[in-house]
Amino acid sequence: MGRQEVNPLKEAEQLRLFEKSLLRDVQAIEHMIAKGMFEKDVRRIGAEQEIFLVDRFCRPVPLAIEFLEQINDPHFTTELAKFNLEINLDPIPFTGNCFSKMENQLSELLNKARGIAHKNNADIILIGILPTLRKSDLEIDNMTPKPRYYALNEATSKLRGDDYEIFLAGTDELHIKHDSVMLEACTTSFQVHFQVIPDEFAKLYNIAQFLTAPVLAIATNSPLLFGKRLWHETRIAVFQQSIDTRHPDSYIRESMPRVIFGNKWVERSVMEIIHEDIARFRVLVSTDIEDDPFEVLKQGRPPHLKALQLHNGTIYRWNRPCYGITNGKAHLRIENRVLPSGPTIIDEIANAAFWFGLMKGVSEEFNDITKIIKFDDVKGNFEAASRQGLNAQFSWLNGKTISAHDLINQQLLPLARQGLKEGNIDANDIDRYLDVIESRVRSRKTGSQWLLHSYNDMKEKGTMDESLSSLTATTVTKQQNGQPIHEWAFAQLDKSNGLKIHNYLRVEQYMTTDVYTIREDDVIDLVMCLMEWQHIRHVPVEDEHHRLVGMVSFHSLLQLLKENLSGKDITSIPVSSVMEKDVIAVEPETPTIDAINLMREKGVSSLPVVKNGQIVGIITERDFITIAKQLLEEKLRK
Repeated sequence: MGRQEVNPLKEAEQLRLFEKSLLRDVQAIEHMIAKGMFEKDVRRIGAEQEIFLVDRFCRPVPLAIEFLEQINDPHFTTELAKFNLEINLDPIPFTGNCFSKMENQLSELLNKARGIAHKNNADIILIGILPTLRKSDLEIDNMTPKPRYYALNEATSKLRGDDYEIFLAGTDELHIKHDSVMLEACTTSFQVHFQVIPDEFAKLYNIAQFLTAPVLAIATNSPLLFGKRLWHETRIAVFQQSIDTRHPDSYIRESMPRVIFGNKWVERSVMEIIHEDIARFRVLVSTDIEDDPFEVLKQGRPPHLKALQLHNGTIYRWNRPCYGITNGKAHLRIENRVLPSGPTIIDEIANAAFWFGLMKGVSEEFNDITKIIKFDDVKGNFEAASRQGLNAQFSWLNGKTISAHDLINQQLLPLARQGLKEGNIDANDIDRYLDVIESRVRSRKTGSQWLLHSYNDMKEKGTMDESLSSLTATTVTKQQNGQPIHEWAFAQLDKSNGLKIHNYLRVEQYMTTDVYTIREDDVIDLVMCLMEWQHIRHVPVEDEHHRLVGMVSFHSLLQLLKENLSGKDITSIPVSSVMEKDVIAVEPETPTIDAINLMREKGVSSLPVVKNGQIVGIITERDFITIAKQLLEEKLRK
């Protein structure tokens, strides 16, 4: 949704006026297709790079507005969150050394961005999901202060009528709720564009759908969210669920999410998608429309179709049709939105070259891809690639099953090479970028696999926050070195004192989240057993909605025993009779120094951590002893 001048829909008349403009734009584009008014003599490619801004401790830093003022470059623009930016590369003809040109421009722009970031004690990182991101970073205060983002949030929240919810399961499980579309800000991508002519749109769009799964499988770079190991490309599911305007009670209907792969092949024209998107998805926002598209056409100019472009920008197909104007001529293009940001510039350009080569190669190899594979298989392959990356198994041509690894290595790499040759791409470019893909397949080291292997090793040697910070810091460093991901050594836990101290600044960075709890009606005997079995001295009491209602400590049990030295059986009394009801608690964002002072002031040895009344963790005096010991050891080594 790149247009800035948007208006929230406040009045019914405003909605009707915009819908009329939208339908007028549809008539105009139908007329332009029928009259052959689209550019046909050139095929261009382009890309959009999304990045995270991070501080010197690799945490997201909300500097986007100040950054844009300082860099003063039209290639850069805002994204939903203040810690994200987008870079738009110049479109270039698909021929010759186009990929080297794309890499060089992206390198120049990223170096420029990195220089501005360094002046602000910050840095940039290319990654699908930032490992150090916390749910607290996604509050509305971190939304970029632009009308379009507030309007989008207001409109989607109104349609949904409930909190946004994400549920994902991989090696770990994540189930969270949030009150805004800011969950989308977890994800960044490297979007690539392929210009097509209207007559070939249906064929090439279907090929793009067909290729989505294997291209994603080799490019995954987003396996972690909030310290949970989820899908190899967790970004896919997070983006879909974070923009879902369907109310949970309506899921039994045949309704579609606004982030969508699609449900069928395109048979004839781009108009099938345009018609469906208007028929299925409500208008979320509007904009002022100054010109009638047919009046503009009479003047010999292509219309901007502002209403159509705005509505299209609020529907997030993974392969999205786009209308644009270049050098005074209208064109159509297919936008591939599945590729994640990172791991490096050369990896991203290699992913793009692989896709562009396959688009050309498959179109030459197969006249109609829809005749030899079912759409449901293509859609299923996309989810398999998202979940398992290079380990996925695909339902492929003529009902055969093949692994992503073997498919890419044996069939698709040769087809991509042939496609690039037929596209008159320089031989050096073909070798440079497709050799990166080939080496990645051979080593079986995608960005996701590198992240997961590194994280699994580190999390056994340090806290979750230490591991995520070290992983992110290593990624930033290796990206600047420029080596592709298959050449990266796995990350090691960073034991530097500055980073370690930073990892203990707030309660959420070291609190225990695997919390054993009891209910008010449980027997005291259960609490005693729980403390003995799990070697813990504090057990929170919660109700059926996970709200904190009390605390039982080892000290309180000793006091109970002391008061009943007569030998009376007390093991069957309820927890409610011994628990502390006025429990002192903190929130995850509480500074550690405040938590220490609170425990000292109140004379307590533990603090439950709550968010919106629900318990999410616990810290104890033992945690502070461990922290002090680690920091002292680091200090004495210096």
